[in-house]
Amino acid sequence: MDIAEILAPQAVFEGLKATNKKKLITEIAMHAAQVANLNVNTVFETLWEREKLSSTGVGHGIAIPHARLSKLERIVGVFAHLDGAVDFESIDEAPVDLVFTLLTPVDAGADHLKALARVSRLMRNANFCEKLRAANDRAELYALLTEPTAGVQAA
Repeated sequence: MDIAEILAPQAVFEGLKATNKKKLITEIAMHAAQVANLNVNTVFETLWEREKLSSTGVGHGIAIPHARLSKLERIVGVFAHLDGAVDFESIDEAPVDLVFTLLTPVDAGADHLKALARVSRLMRNANFCEKLRAANDRAELYALLTEPTAGVQAA
């Protein structure tokens, strides 16, 4: 699965500001709802309920919030590079500054897992994440994220 299949240029945000985890999820939900044409409260509540189960902060300054929504017809990705890092209760306790959110239809099944695995592989590449952190604008972030070889580790 290519990131370009799930991430639109208008779903990439640079300089997003939030002071804590709940405010960050609120900001992400507002942007995601707009991109996916969904109710912002539904998106927030679904993401927040998932977050209450266990943090989606995977370490190294990265979070991958994800949720399944009944009124969604396709997988939607939203990427945000934060203006400042936020405590996200991550596994390594490091604050988060890169957030890749996935919204999937309830019946996505294996496609949900494939998308989550692809995003996880992408965001685990430390060199790639440094490129994202160094990007100057949304267009550069989108170009990096959607390169066919994005995040592929050299052998």
